[in-house]
Amino acid sequence: MHSPRSARQRPDLGALLRDWRTARRLSQLNLALKAEISARHLSFLETGRSRPSRELLLHLTDTLEIPLRERNLLLAAAGFAPTYLETDLAAPEMAQVRTAIELILGHQEPYPAFVVDRCWEVRLANQAAARLTRFLLGGDSSETNMLRTVLRPDGVRRFMANWEDLAGDLIRHLHHHIAASPSDARARALLADVLAYPGVPARWRTREIGRAAPPLLTTVFQKDGRELRFFSTLTSFGTPHDVTLEELRIECNFPADEATAAFCRELTTSGSVDASNSAGAGVPASFHSSA
Repeated sequence: MHSPRSARQRPDLGALLRDWRTARRLSQLNLALKAEISARHLSFLETGRSRPSRELLLHLTDTLEIPLRERNLLLAAAGFAPTYLETDLAAPEMAQVRTAIELILGHQEPYPAFVVDRCWEVRLANQAAARLTRFLLGGDSSETNMLRTVLRPDGVRRFMANWEDLAGDLIRHLHHHIAASPSDARARALLADVLAYPGVPARWRTREIGRAAPPLLTTVFQKDGRELRFFSTLTSFGTPHDVTLEELRIECNFPADEATAAFCRELTTSGSVDASNSAGAGVPASFHSSA
């Protein structure tokens, strides 16, 4: 696949196009047919013998279903200005989006919910997520990345009865993301970091192709004689035109039994949390969706 280049050196457009075509498992002929251009023209684009217009390049990114962040990279490689903005979630122009997210997080009480980006970094979380985290870890957590929290020996891993199932599924998702977005250096670095933790099976270093994930995975926590069981749903923004929005996911966790539901309600009266929704909020992404 395409290797990272220094920030001062423009990536090779032809190599990027070839990488994305390969990632989508398309031959030059198949992509040319889908994009309604000649295979000869596509070959010239990949070898650098021809340069695409902005319109043709955007058409190819649509055909290849390339994420917005990577589309900007391709545009830059061709010498064009980026088309898609990456707006900070705290920016004034994102006020309506943030309000909508906070409504979802608030309505999820007394059950945990949080917002993560493409690399499972927690951006927002509700009070229920903070309360459950404090119950499990005995206090606030400085770690705000789902994979690191689940994979680290000193994270929630020690309280997860089905850790290998859940952690393995997260790793599979990260492998699939990297395969689908081959130039995502941040995701590659995250994968290398979490695979280096003690006790992580060596087999997780290799992507499992063709293995079907179960339709629903339940997260099972065990602490102080209690067993808490959660399943989750995942929400994303439809047809976003901003990089930040495309990469955000809202994960809402629901109790899988009445005992878990009762305990979550009990935590609301324990006075263990008084913080409002905030970016990160010191809340690790301790709850997992298989979606």
